Amino acid sequence: MIFRNSKIFISKKYTNFQGLGRFLSQKYDPTINLFGREYPTDEWTNINQSIQNKLQRNLLHQRYHPLNHLANKIKHFFYKTYINRNGNPLFTIFDNFNPVVSVEQNFDSLLTPKDHVSRSKKDCFYVNKDYLLRAHTTAHDNELIRSGLNCFLTFGDVYRRDEIDSKHYPVFHQCDGVRLFDKNELFKDERLEMDIFEKNVSNLIRTFEKQKNYTLDASKIVEYDLKNTLTKLVQFIFGNNNKLNMKWVSANFPFTHPSWELEIEYKGNWYEVLGCGILEQDILINAGAKNHIAWAFGLGLERWAMILNDIPDIRVFWSTDDGFLSQFKYEDPTHTKIIKYKPVSVYPPCPCDISFWLPQKTDSYEYNSNDFYDLVRDVGGDLVEQVTLIDNFENKKTKKISHCYRIIYRSMERTLLQNEVNELHKKIEAKAKEQLGVQIR
Repeated sequence: MIFRNSKIFISKKYTNFQGLGRFLSQKYDPTINLFGREYPTDEWTNINQSIQNKLQRNLLHQRYHPLNHLANKIKHFFYKTYINRNGNPLFTIFDNFNPVVSVEQNFDSLLTPKDHVSRSKKDCFYVNKDYLLRAHTTAHDNELIRSGLNCFLTFGDVYRRDEIDSKHYPVFHQCDGVRLFDKNELFKDERLEMDIFEKNVSNLIRTFEKQKNYTLDASKIVEYDLKNTLTKLVQFIFGNNNKLNMKWVSANFPFTHPSWELEIEYKGNWYEVLGCGILEQDILINAGAKNHIAWAFGLGLERWAMILNDIPDIRVFWSTDDGFLSQFKYEDPTHTKIIKYKPVSVYPPCPCDISFWLPQKTDSYEYNSNDFYDLVRDVGGDLVEQVTLIDNFENKKTKKISHCYRIIYRSMERTLLQNEVNELHKKIEAKAKEQLGVQIR
């Protein structure tokens, strides 16, 4: 699920033109090969080489990796806790879907408005106008519901263009869960005169407690089941036999209503750990499950692992250093062991500033900081720890706008030499000038 707050952005389809448009078209071959399939590129293509290099890393399936440990804990919880009448696991689990999905899968099937921010080139990695690297594992929900599944979990890597700091990375991993109920499942006592769908015309209204066509009774039962499931999951993962303090907070998400976030108190700090809600009815109708009501949740595995294992920087998950991986080399048949990460060493940071005038805004192109962040990651890779906009200045006479960014270079494995940092910084300046049309100050 894209369980995040939304902002309104009207996306524009970019066209090629001399100068500013080069950033959107100049560096891509006519086709791009992803997972053995050739895709034609076009003006929407924006997947750089550093992202392509991560497509085959499969951190979730890397034995002893902390994300692998965490995913196995979550799978164990659902397999152990939810059993059907035949003694088999209730939830079907998928963790190997291709991350290349269609626009229809990622957005249209989930009722995402055409002008929603999540569709923007500034937020997503597009293969072309018809395909992209999934921005959330929810992209597979429609096909799974349509196949007849009522309970499932989806694990996978997801891709979003974002700011650069210790908590954000363009590739991260999600777990998405969905459970559907029909009338017989929801109201097990047939003597109860209750229904999923509202028959009283006067009650066909959308309120903060329910969707238009669902009864309040059905909504409350599903809400209870959802919160009970997730409370037990979080207690199992974080509790370690100690009862956690938790609180539910009302939220707004694109695909669920009503919606909530769950916050937990862990080692004296409060953390938001997941988003959830009752799936919008139209999503079920479009997937061929019109007689059902469903709950859904989404959580970020890196966020959970950073809290659980005391990992301070999201880049650490991509480290191939044995000093990192060896710390998590253990067997955990009960799925209860928790290892606290011990930094191998703390190497000094190397800060450098870059200042430039932004290109003039046109009907076809408007500079966005995510364009610069993406470029910095492409050039500097994981040697870049953080990029911060430290000054935003407008010349009152010329109306030109200047940005100044502070780039923190730091390796997780060695001390960087000032000469190599200078070389990297020069490459970033040159690329920004060439591809973004900025004027270095």
